[in-house]
Parts: sequence; structure tokens; C-alpha cells
Amino acid sequence: MTRLARRAGIAGAVALVRRAGSVGALALVFALTPGLAHAHLVDTRLGDFYSGALHPLTDFEQVLPWLALAVLAAFQGPRTARWVVLVFPLALAAGGALSLVLPPPPFAPVAGVTLVALTGLAVAAQLRLPLVALLVLAVGLGLLDGYQNGAAMVATTDQFLFLSGVTVIGYAFVTLALGCAIAFLAGVGGWRPIALRAAGSWVAAVGIMVLGLHLVSRGVG
Repeated sequence: MTRLARRAGIAGAVALVRRAGSVGALALVFALTPGLAHAHLVDTRLGDFYSGALHPLTDFEQVLPWLALAVLAAFQGPRTARWVVLVFPLALAAGGALSLVLPPPPFAPVAGVTLVALTGLAVAAQLRLPLVALLVLAVGLGLLDGYQNGAAMVATTDQFLFLSGVTVIGYAFVTLALGCAIAFLAGVGGWRPIALRAAGSWVAAVGIMVLGLHLVSRGVG
């Protein structure tokens, strides 16, 4: 009876995640669709630091892979995951600095959505990555998102304060999400990693669908 109840609990958890994901995926596809995800600076009255801190949180194309990266790192164990907390914010800062001296790369939109899909697939498969591979993913994601945030600045923006805000919120978001994911996985119940893997599959599905929309729009154009 105990095994039957446990299996029923796992099946119920997976079904719940799938039902929630099916609704969330459709909403996120529209949120990430080209033409709808414009650069958007938060009200400058909050100050450039707060504008930089809030700007990434208004873009699902950035929040989704950040969250997926934290979950993927949690699957690697705390010792490996802690390096992401250090490397990712530094990559964000470096990407923001590059936006000040380099023109926007034409591949950035496609690369961003591709990272969403790849990170989601890695979570869905619960991949055990070497530390180097995990850090390469974190650096790539940080550089790209840092650049995109830096490119959103206008002439009157205090560049140092804005990029500092982006870096701080990247550190805070990944640290909090990683801590929550590790604590969640440490709880009782074999359904916990299954639930996170199911959520990762929906992140991957969103990324793949939006990537398809990007490629179709380029082909039509």
C-alpha cells in the first residue's frame, strides 16, 4: 500500500506540473515571440541602479534560462553548483561591458532562445555535467544576457549604476533560485526531481517553439 500511495503521489505531481505547464507554455510563447519582447527600460525615477536590477526581470527570455540554469546546477550537487553563483554574475557584468564597445551581434536573438531550449533540455534529462561544461553554459548565458541588458541603455543612463544593478539582480536571482532548488530536492519524496524535470521539459518546449518562430520570421523576411 505504501508503494502504491507513493506511485500515485508521483503520478499526481507529474500530472499537475504538466497541466500547469501546458497553460504556462502558451503564455510564455506569446511573451517571447519576436515583436512582443521589446527593449524596455523601467521608469527612470527609480534610479539607474534599480532600473538595471528590474530590467532583466521583465523579460521571460532572460528569466526562464536563469531559472533553468539554477535548477540544472542544483542537479549537479551543492559543491558544483556554488561555482555558478560566482561565475554567472561576473559573466553578466562582462557582457554588459562588451555592449559598450561592440555592435550588437545579429545572432543574439536566436542564440538567446537556443539557450532557453538547451538549458531546459538539460534539466528535463537531469544531465550530470562536468564542471567545465556547466560553467561554459553559465558564462555563455551571462555574456549574452549581460550584453542584451547593456544594449537597452540610453544616452542618459548611468552605465555603471545600470550594469551594477543587472549584476546584483543576476547574483541574487540565481542564488535564491539555486538555494530553493537544492532545498526542494533534499526533501522527502522521489517525485521532487521528476517535478523539476517536467518543468524543464516545458521550458525546452517553449524555447523550441519560439526558436521556430524566429527562424520562420527570418525566412519570410
